[in-house]
Amino acid sequence: MTDTNALYAVSPLDGRYGSRTAPLSPYASEAALMRARVRVEVEYLLALADLEATPLEIGGDERERLRGLYEHFAEEDARLIKTLETEGYADFDATNHDVKAVEYFVRHRLSEDSDASAWIHFGLTSEDVNNLAHRLLVRDAVDEVLLPELYDVRDTLAEMAREYRDLPMLARTHGQPATPTTFGKEMAVYAARLGRATGRIRRATDELSGKLGGASGTYAAHVAAYPDVDWSAFAEEFVTELGLEFESLTTQVNPCDDLAAVFDAFRGANDVLLDLDLDMWLYVSDRYLGQEAVEGETGSSTMPHKVNPIDFENSEGNLSKANSDLTFLADYITTSRLQRDLSDSTVKRNIGAAFAHCLIGYGKAAAGLSKVVPTERVMREELESTPEIIGEAVQTILRREGQEDAYERVKAVTRGKDVTLEDFREMFDDLEVDEDVREELRALTPASYTGVASELVDELE
Repeated sequence: MTDTNALYAVSPLDGRYGSRTAPLSPYASEAALMRARVRVEVEYLLALADLEATPLEIGGDERERLRGLYEHFAEEDARLIKTLETEGYADFDATNHDVKAVEYFVRHRLSEDSDASAWIHFGLTSEDVNNLAHRLLVRDAVDEVLLPELYDVRDTLAEMAREYRDLPMLARTHGQPATPTTFGKEMAVYAARLGRATGRIRRATDELSGKLGGASGTYAAHVAAYPDVDWSAFAEEFVTELGLEFESLTTQVNPCDDLAAVFDAFRGANDVLLDLDLDMWLYVSDRYLGQEAVEGETGSSTMPHKVNPIDFENSEGNLSKANSDLTFLADYITTSRLQRDLSDSTVKRNIGAAFAHCLIGYGKAAAGLSKVVPTERVMREELESTPEIIGEAVQTILRREGQEDAYERVKAVTRGKDVTLEDFREMFDDLEVDEDVREELRALTPASYTGVASELVDELE
C-alpha cells in the first residue's frame, strides 16, 4: 500500500501502522489465505496420485510445476483467483465462492495434457481446505513473526535484570512504601513471566490440528468412490505431513479448541506485557526511570519540556485491543450450529487483525524499554527518605530474640508517622537486647535491606 493509499485505509492496521504490521502480510492477508489454499489443494492432489487405488498419475515435471503454484505464488495469481470468484475467467463462470475459485485456478494452471482436473478437490468440502490453510498460516505467523518479537522483549528484560541486579529501589504494595527490592530483580520477574507465557504459546501452536473428513466428517464421498481405501489413515498421513496434528473426530468443522488455546496463550503473554507497561509508566511518573529524548520529537503540543511514555501507552492500548479480539475469537470459533454454519468463516478473517494489534504492542513495548534508563539518584533519595521501611526487619529480628510485643513496639513508633533513622536508634537504645543485636539493628539501612534480590536474578534461565 502506498503512503497515499494508507491515508485512506479504513483500519489503522493498514494505514497508520501499515509499516509495523507488514511482516504479517504473508500470513494474514487475503492473498496469503489464497496461497495456503492452493498449497492444500495441490498437495492433496499429489497425495491422491500416490494412492494405489486411484488411476491418477502425475509425473515429476508436473509435480514440480504444481508445487510452483504455491511456492512462487504472485500477486497476479491472487488477482486471477479473485477474478474467478467475482467475474469469471476464460471458460469459468464467476463462482461467488472463494475455495471453488482456488480449485478453478489450479485446474486452469494444469498442463494441457494433464488428466488431473477431475481429481482436484476430490471428495472434499471447503472446510477441509480452509481448516488446514488457516492453521498453516497461524502456525507460520506465530513462528516467523510473533514469537521472535516476544523473545526479543524477554531478552531485553533479562539483560536489564542482569545489568541492574544490584540497584536498590523502594517497592510499593498497595501504592505505599514497602520492603525494598532491586530494579533488576523486578525486571527479572517480568522476564520469567514472559518466558513461561511464550512457552505456553509454543506448546499450543505445536498442537494445532487438521481434519480431512468431508462434508460431515465421515469420509462418506471418499468411501463411496473407493470403499476399500482406509481414508482415515490417508487423511492422518496427509495432515501430519503438513506439520499439524490429526483430528479424527469432527463434524464438517474441525473443532477450533486448538486455535482457541493459541489465542488464550497469546492473551496470557499480553497480560504480562500490559502489567509491564503499567509499571514502567508508573516508574517513569515517579522519575525512577528517565527517558532518552528523540531529536525532533514532540512530547506535548503545548508543553515543550515533556518526554511522555508514549510507547508504553501505545503498547497498552494495542494489547488491550488485541486481548478483546482474541477473547472474541476464542469464544466464537469453538461453537457451530449442528454440523456446520458459516458464521465462523468471516470471523476467522479477523485473526490477522488480532495478531497485528499484538505485533504493534510488542514493538512498542520494546521501543519503550530501549529508551528508559534507571535514575539511581532518585531511587536512593527516596529510599533514604522512607526509613520506616526497615521496621519489618527490626520487628523480625526482635521476634527472633523472643520479644513477643516486637510488632506492636515498632508499629507504635512508625505507623502513620514521619520517622527518621535516629528515631529507630533511640528505640534501639531502650531495648533489652545483647549489644551485638543492637549493633545488628543499627546497621540496618533502607538501601541495604534487599534480601537476596540480586541473587534471584540468577534464577533466570
